[in-house]
Amino acid sequence: MSYLAPFQDQRVSIITTDGRFFIGLLKFFDLSTNVVLQDTKEIIIKDIQDEEDQTQVIDLGVYLIRGDCMVCCGLNDEQLENQIDWMTVEGEPLKTTKNKI
Repeated sequence: MSYLAPFQDQRVSIITTDGRFFIGLLKFFDLSTNVVLQDTKEIIIKDIQDEEDQTQVIDLGVYLIRGDCMVCCGLNDEQLENQIDWMTVEGEPLKTTKNKI
């Protein structure tokens, strides 16, 4: 059994190896930890150091994320998620976990 089984049909947050952040409804996963999200949003958080930068929320719909590109996947608290105004969130960019060749 996969560790993702309890998350199926629930909202999850995923961070990828290149530092991207996604939120969506986990619809499918396989043994390679590839996942399919529904109602997916990619959230690009405003860099606190960049005055001209703005937080972006991009609607992606159905989205596939390969398992070898995922760093972590966690269950969302939907009530808390609905209270967040993503356009006001600022922070430091997430670092990539990919090794440079």
